[in-house]
Amino acid sequence: MFQHEEIGIGLVGFGILFSFLGVILFFDRGLLALGNIFFLTGVGLLLGWQSMWQLFTKKANLKGSVPFFIGLFLLLSVACSWHNHGTIWIFCALQWLWGSYTGLPISNTYHWLDSAIPIPAVCSVEA
Repeated sequence: MFQHEEIGIGLVGFGILFSFLGVILFFDRGLLALGNIFFLTGVGLLLGWQSMWQLFTKKANLKGSVPFFIGLFLLLSVACSWHNHGTIWIFCALQWLWGSYTGLPISNTYHWLDSAIPIPAVCSVEA
């Protein structure tokens, strides 16, 4: 295992820890933002930046990557105070992005969210 992969595992762990603490502490914006930044950096170091970019831009994964970036924008934007909504969007998007690795039937679990995302290019993509 290379050194950058070990650092990536640590950053993913810190990202999950900070996100968990942010949810436990009533959606604390700072902890949630740090958790997402650590998590994305750790995934980038584990998979490689090119593979991570392909994961988010693959046509089959658009249904998860668009809500992820919308949630990340809601979480990190200073102007709006919808960080709890952004967190929910991010968690649902992560289920779509990494649901195939965990074996969860995502299309059956979150079928109600298809109507909540009125983006035709995203809704027409099969999960």
